[in-house]
Amino acid sequence: MKRLLIIFLFFMFYLIPPPAAAAESYSFDLDEIEKKPYHFGGFIEIKPVLFGLDRDAAFYKLRFFDNPRAQSLLEANGRIQLEGSYEKNIFRIYAKTNTDLKSSYSGESERTTFYELYGSVKPSANLNFALGKKTMKWGKGYAWNPVAFIDRPKDPDDPEQALEGYILATADYIKSFEGQLKTFSFTPVIFPVYDHVNDTYGNNYKLNFAGRLYFLLYDMDIDLIFMAGGSRTDRYGIDFSRNITTNFEIHGELAYVRNFQKNVLDVNGNRYLVEGDAVSYVVGIRHLTTFDLTTIVEYYHNGLGFSGDDMKNYYDYINRGYDAYQTTGSSTLLGNAQQMAEGGYGRANAAVNYLYIRFSQKEPFDILYFTPSLTWMMNTDDQSWSLTPEMLYTGITNWEFRLRTGIIAGARNSDFGEKQNDYRIELRIGYYF
Repeated sequence: MKRLLIIFLFFMFYLIPPPAAAAESYSFDLDEIEKKPYHFGGFIEIKPVLFGLDRDAAFYKLRFFDNPRAQSLLEANGRIQLEGSYEKNIFRIYAKTNTDLKSSYSGESERTTFYELYGSVKPSANLNFALGKKTMKWGKGYAWNPVAFIDRPKDPDDPEQALEGYILATADYIKSFEGQLKTFSFTPVIFPVYDHVNDTYGNNYKLNFAGRLYFLLYDMDIDLIFMAGGSRTDRYGIDFSRNITTNFEIHGELAYVRNFQKNVLDVNGNRYLVEGDAVSYVVGIRHLTTFDLTTIVEYYHNGLGFSGDDMKNYYDYINRGYDAYQTTGSSTLLGNAQQMAEGGYGRANAAVNYLYIRFSQKEPFDILYFTPSLTWMMNTDDQSWSLTPEMLYTGITNWEFRLRTGIIAGARNSDFGEKQNDYRIELRIGYYF
């Protein structure tokens, strides 16, 4: 905890510029407004979090079976994210690093990695090539993107958070037209998976290919997306976005995955393999009122997810493993359950059907730089849900203060009801430069 605080304070004092002298004269220099070939920026964030634990929940038992905790758990997190670019003629280099710091009951940890690091060349206005580690950001959904085949999945609880990319080679060809088809682009991607190269993605020793065809047709954004190669099964997708009015937009995505496999448990805890084609989709709207209230509504069907019975059988398996550990000291079943959590059951939204609603009001009651919001997410099959009120203040230059409270509710054997927390309170203090 002390280490995180010292690091945070050091960067704060280092980055905050000293105040200018009152008598300093004003000058105008054309060099100051010329575009520089380089850019550097980033942010530093400290985030203390208080968790209210649900000691009867399956995921609490899975995580803390050998180290039980009290009703609450305090954790300190820090993040340092730096980005920079350099452009010269047709060439560009871009890098983004991310350092996560954590201090919790289990000790302190630090992880630094490149989120993005790639070089690009643009020989013409219509053509661009890139090679390196990059996020593609495919899809039109806000909380979920089932067609983002070569991006890491978003956290629906914080969908605007930057994501780590993958190492790939890609190109962009863009062409404009007169008529109903205004723009067309093609983005091919070569995506290797080998030892130490994207090796967490899927089957190793495969060279995968993906692509996106983009059309601006009849004032509608449309993408056709595919991926093949063997690291994961072949998959195809389509998405769209269209403004019905200036302030009202509709969007959707649909992904078709061939020969998808997942391990599930029967009522006796026996594991078996399910294989078949799967369809996932998102449909949603985004609306902005004249008084700056933004509403986002999305419905997500996860064809790769687990049914209510699948999830119940998994929770029962954890409970049997927990009871076995309590009586015999054997953690074999819980070890198996942990492997299955990493294989899919522990994902943020591992079930099938979800509803997401978010309201965000800019400067209510003329309170400048203040934006409160409210996010509600529900598993529509078992009616368990989470509710996240949030307050954001940006009234101090380059600083951001965000207070969030996550409330989770659901019956036993339900999606949110078996999460390890009943609530979460977090404060984010960030400095941007």
